[in-house]
Amino acid sequence: MGIFGRKNESTPDTTTAAAAAAPAGADLSALTGEYTVDPAHTTLGFVARHAMVTNVKGGFSDFTGSLHLDGSDPAKSTASFDVQMSSISTGNDDRDGHLKSADFFKIDEFPTMTFRSTSAESLGGDDYRITGDLTILGTTKPISIDLEFNGVAKDPFGNERVGFEGKTEILRSEWGLTWNAALETGGVLISDKIKLNFDISAIKEA
Repeated sequence: MGIFGRKNESTPDTTTAAAAAAPAGADLSALTGEYTVDPAHTTLGFVARHAMVTNVKGGFSDFTGSLHLDGSDPAKSTASFDVQMSSISTGNDDRDGHLKSADFFKIDEFPTMTFRSTSAESLGGDDYRITGDLTILGTTKPISIDLEFNGVAKDPFGNERVGFEGKTEILRSEWGLTWNAALETGGVLISDKIKLNFDISAIKEA
């Protein structure tokens, strides 16, 4: 499985403009190939608990990467992600500035977060799991991401697209992200557990 990249803005192919998505669970051998993700239609997001009572959501807008899909043998599928930490956004400029600072991501010293897959497996049906190395602040730790295959379609520009939704949870402290503040009522300002979520649209290379 995998991610990232560019889109083909060529003249629309009117013959395929109305082509419907192939049903998930169909024969996937034809999907085998190299893919890049369309950043305009892909979401890389996260959720953190704030003040023990609510969730703050954010994401990244600047990322690149690559994907190799093997429809006949999902174990041979791979993914590579590169995320620019300066593109972090939570909808609040002050909070985003704090996240970019030395208290958190130290973007001047560590401008990029990366993911490199090490294994992939089918869990049955449309469900898959990809495992790999996530590097933040120069620290690399393994994570596993559960993915749901959403189908394949040909868009109006003639691009063959596949879609995946994914999610996982990490403890930010394992990557050295330990800044926090105690609350008068008990507990801390920011949760150690961070939920990661992905909505991916990837385009097959010619």
